[in-house]
Amino acid sequence: MPIAATPIPGSKLVTPTDHTLVMIDFQSQMAFATKSIDAITLRNNAALVASAARGFEVSTVLTTVAEKSFSGPMFSEITDVFPETQLYDRTSMNTWEDAATVAAISAMGKDRLVLCGLWTSVCIVGPALSAIEQGYEVYVIADACGDVSAEAHERAMDRMVQAGASPMTSLQYLLELQRDWARTETYDMTTGIARKLGGAYGLGITYAKQMFNAHEG
Repeated sequence: MPIAATPIPGSKLVTPTDHTLVMIDFQSQMAFATKSIDAITLRNNAALVASAARGFEVSTVLTTVAEKSFSGPMFSEITDVFPETQLYDRTSMNTWEDAATVAAISAMGKDRLVLCGLWTSVCIVGPALSAIEQGYEVYVIADACGDVSAEAHERAMDRMVQAGASPMTSLQYLLELQRDWARTETYDMTTGIARKLGGAYGLGITYAKQMFNAHEG
């Protein structure tokens, strides 16, 4: 028999209320050695993800490693968006081995996690594989991660995907949270973030609005 299609979104799509975003080790020392993505793009994508999460009121945990003694402060593109959010500083490379950070994640009460940060092969692989083993569903924002080489980043992504993680991109994250342009309460916020941080897509929105007063809805 033919399948009867229904206009219901798939359960694998993320929504603002079904996950916790964990932004990991977006710090100067980690960025200096990152070669798989240039620093400007990385900072832009981190800002896009943070702005999307803040705008859609996503449960968010921010964590750093050896902030005061070695790695430096978290990117201002993130902390400016979350000025009141506690930073969980760790000694462990694997976020999942830090009791305070894991307690904060657990306290959010979500069994779906979205991860991004530096470096992909160490500070993202560790919590991703650990969380999956404990029953969490894990997504990784690939272009808001970086590593010491393209090879290191790509093999880390392969390893996480093979373990069951789902890859996505920063712009995809924003648009998946919006999902429908008829959601007028977040329309201006979403297009505003895209215009500022969405690269060529953002330029297209600006052009369409200014030249034709176009509107996605």
